[in-house]
Amino acid sequence: MTAPPTHPVDVLLLLTHANHVLLALREGTGYADGQWNLPSGKLEHGEDAISGIIREAHEEIGIRLDPTEPRMVTAVHHRNTAGLSRVGLAFAVAFDPACHGEPFNAEPHKCAKIEWFPADLLPSNTYPYTAACVRAYRESQPFILSGWATH
Repeated sequence: MTAPPTHPVDVLLLLTHANHVLLALREGTGYADGQWNLPSGKLEHGEDAISGIIREAHEEIGIRLDPTEPRMVTAVHHRNTAGLSRVGLAFAVAFDPACHGEPFNAEPHKCAKIEWFPADLLPSNTYPYTAACVRAYRESQPFILSGWATH
């Protein structure tokens, strides 16, 4: 008998401002280094998705979110090139510096820099999971597959 599959649940932040989205350049993590990524992370044991996205936003880019702000915009079932899969819940928040504070690279040991990019013109080295989240958000798709064979 095989064990049931486990799929980590990620929360991903689409912080938007004037048709731009904030991305972080991974560095020093040993995984997807040199690729642009949404501020994101895995839910911790016993943590709900809203608490998780608030925590990740603060840990990675130093901003404060109110629990009423994050709006879930899509779910992504992603499979990486090693065949491991995960489920991502992507939340959008319209950036307001007066409420959120200015974003900054709060994890320089994992991130080279953060930068705003047009949502319709992501860098070529954007991690596929992130690109799928942004595409689904822009196209108002409530669910998208990423890294799976097309049907």
